[in-house]
Amino acid sequence: MWTHTHMPDVIGVIFPIPKLYISRFFGDGKTVFIKPAKTFKKLQVGMKFIFYQSQEDTGYVGDALIKNITIARDPFSFFDIYENSIFLTKEELESYIKKIKERSKKHKKGKNISKTKNWLAIELKLVRMYNIKIKPDKFTPIGGKYIYTDPVEWCLPNPPNW
Repeated sequence: MWTHTHMPDVIGVIFPIPKLYISRFFGDGKTVFIKPAKTFKKLQVGMKFIFYQSQEDTGYVGDALIKNITIARDPFSFFDIYENSIFLTKEELESYIKKIKERSKKHKKGKNISKTKNWLAIELKLVRMYNIKIKPDKFTPIGGKYIYTDPVEWCLPNPPNW
């Protein structure tokens, strides 16, 4: 006998961002996150974006609402659209791309890694930093992950009324 159980709807996404860059969203006013497009097909404008501080002193450190989603083959084209709102500089993006290619060479023995892939730009609004860092109970992969329930809402003394 087969039964169908309804999967909960996606309400947002969690993306890991190294501690080195995370303050750019909270202190420097950057509002655009860019990354190779892996976790994005279910995202919509108005969904929640949770900042997961990665690499050191890890945890959920803030959130925002998704204002706009842009997909492009050339990540540098985002600078024409969003200019100085992107959290990385062009030089940092270039370095990031080199690291991705090096990592890909190590993991894909003999496969063609020069294949062009899509990149994702998520423009954010209502960016806020939490007063406390919240340790997740589950792993956050480098490509990000969808959320089906809010993993931090119950931890916050004054949740936003979006």
